[in-house]
Amino acid sequence: MTLLATRTQRAGLVATLLLSATLSLAAPALPEGVRRLADLPYGQDERQRMDVYLPASPAGAAGNTAKAPVIVMVHGGAWMVGNKAMPKVVENKVAYWVKQKGYVFVSVGYRLMPQADPLLQARDVATALAKAQGLAASWGGDPAKVILMGHSAGAHLVALLAASPALAREAGAHPWLGTVALDSAALDLERIMRARHMGFYDKVFGADPAYWRSVSPSAVLAPDATPMLLVCSTQRGDGPCPQARDFAAKVAAKGVRASVLPQDLTHEQVNATLGLPGAYTEAVDGFMAGLLAR
Repeated sequence: MTLLATRTQRAGLVATLLLSATLSLAAPALPEGVRRLADLPYGQDERQRMDVYLPASPAGAAGNTAKAPVIVMVHGGAWMVGNKAMPKVVENKVAYWVKQKGYVFVSVGYRLMPQADPLLQARDVATALAKAQGLAASWGGDPAKVILMGHSAGAHLVALLAASPALAREAGAHPWLGTVALDSAALDLERIMRARHMGFYDKVFGADPAYWRSVSPSAVLAPDATPMLLVCSTQRGDGPCPQARDFAAKVAAKGVRASVLPQDLTHEQVNATLGLPGAYTEAVDGFMAGLLAR
């Protein structure tokens, strides 16, 4: 298997990754009744902020003893760009899981390259996860019913934490139910960096094999990994679905549940269309329902 098909495909993929991550810094449109708590800090840096989206009547409001599940979402952007308020990160997911289902949705910002490398970014996400767990009850959410989700670079970061929950525990996070990785092609960094790969990976991951290993979900996979759903685009030329299948097999060998969900969607559509009516949203929601039923 070749990780990359043609130079044209590589250039197109990089352009898509960067363009989709830099669109619109404006606040996303919200469905009627959904509230947004903007820029809650979990650290000192201006990027260490998270937005919280709450339903009109949280499941944990007075008179209702059931508390809402919490989705913690991590945006993409090639580890270099992007922001937590991008409409494609937020809007359809909030419309479905917050407006329709009454969940709490947390969109996390984090420091970017060159300020912070991917390992520091994962630690930012872990710190935000711990903060969200600590505040969940005040939002009507259940700190014991948290699901971690990320797209693209964010999918790599959540997969890294899912593979090695010790990274999250070091930041004060408690166990979470499971993880949804939306189209990461960076699950085996050691293999990727030793083969032909997109040029910007050198800027992000450098030339040190020991560092590649430290940020490779496949390399740090531990027996206490969380259950995972690995969504992958079948339209990409850099092999996210073969990577997802290989990684899922390694996770399963640890006795941990891992599923692969291929989608005939572009990398951008895997993120943007999640939450719209259809089989894709139903499959992701079904994975979450299985976690919540445990």
